[in-house]
Amino acid sequence: MASRPISQRTKLRSLFTAHTMRRAGELRAAGVGPQTIARAVEEGELERISRGLYQRRGSEIEEHQILAEAAIRVPKGVIALTSALAFHGLTDQMPRRIWMAIGASDWSPVQSYPPLRIVRFTDPYLRQGVEHHTIAGVNVPIYSIPKTLADAFRNPKLVDRSVAVEGLRAAIEQRKATPSAIAEGAKAGGAWKTMRPYLEALTANGLIARQPRQVGQGSPAQYFAKRRPRFRRSAGPLRA
Repeated sequence: MASRPISQRTKLRSLFTAHTMRRAGELRAAGVGPQTIARAVEEGELERISRGLYQRRGSEIEEHQILAEAAIRVPKGVIALTSALAFHGLTDQMPRRIWMAIGASDWSPVQSYPPLRIVRFTDPYLRQGVEHHTIAGVNVPIYSIPKTLADAFRNPKLVDRSVAVEGLRAAIEQRKATPSAIAEGAKAGGAWKTMRPYLEALTANGLIARQPRQVGQGSPAQYFAKRRPRFRRSAGPLRA
């Protein structure tokens, strides 16, 4: 006796067992039609959290879940700059939009939820230092700490220099990346000339120089001199 075919609703539930969020395209490819999706939303089994993106109702909201939602919306994108700094715990800044890097000719999504800030990187910079983290069952590409710091220093028009320096200090104090790894990332990411004096100031004998040499405005010496009590000891799309 032939087995009964699996209903679309059963397929839908099975798909959301492993992942709390799914794109409509994924559901259709698995044999779940738009009407079945619509009924699941109407009956409260699913939530439509943005255009073409659905979540199982009542599922636990994970920390950084908004990054997973952004990764689903932009499959070729990588979490970058201030959003990557925040993910790694290197800034208190809470960006109102998710920063994502895409290629020079990649498709840029229509603005919806979550709100995105798209920046275009050329291929050498786009592919460097990508890590993969699982958030809410979604594989989310995020730039590593050394790569993120290099990007922040290389793009002062996108990331304020004070935010970049505070991220560098936090990475060293929290021992989330070694100075050598940060330096290598800066060299690979085209930011070594800019970052080097700050990194050297933060790592010289484990102390910030107590009497920094007075040089031009905005120099590392003046930056740390103004902030000496906090730095006693260290343990449309944009283009970049």
